[in-house]
Formats: sequence, C-alpha cells, structure tokens
Amino acid sequence: MRGKSIWSYRIAIGIGGAWLTARIAPARPMKHAMILGYVGVVLGLAGVVATWNLDLGPRWYPILLVVLAVPQSWIGGKIYETRSGAR
Repeated sequence: MRGKSIWSYRIAIGIGGAWLTARIAPARPMKHAMILGYVGVVLGLAGVVATWNLDLGPRWYPILLVVLAVPQSWIGGKIYETRSGAR
C-alpha cells in the first residue's frame, strides 16, 4: 500500500507543476509545460546515473520518474488548455 501513496503524490505534483507552468507561461502554455517535462527527463536521468550503484532503493523508482516526466507534463498542460480555452 505504501508504494501507491508514493506514486500518487508524485504524479499529482508532476501534473500540478505542469499545469502551473502552463498557467504562468506568457505564451504557448503547452510548449512551456512540455519543456518542464524534458527538464524532468534530463534531471531524472542524471539522478539515475548518479545513484545507480549506491543501493539507495529500488532501481525502478528513478527510472519511472524519467519515464513519467513527459506524460505528466502533457497532462498538466492539456488540463490547462482544456479549462482555459488556450491553444
């Protein structure tokens, strides 16, 4: 049960962060949200490489952070676009 709560908040924060990024973007909100996702991929990959042999926990966790960064950002940007009518 604990694993589900960890991912629930990570996903909610990822989507919320992308929504906020799109909301405060001066123009092209989806582009800004997606850039946030790509930054998440780069930083996540750096984290995977830096901690790979340190035995800090399961290896799938940081890998999943990398995999989910772009989809979460897309969802957050899409929610903003849908609710605001922005394109």
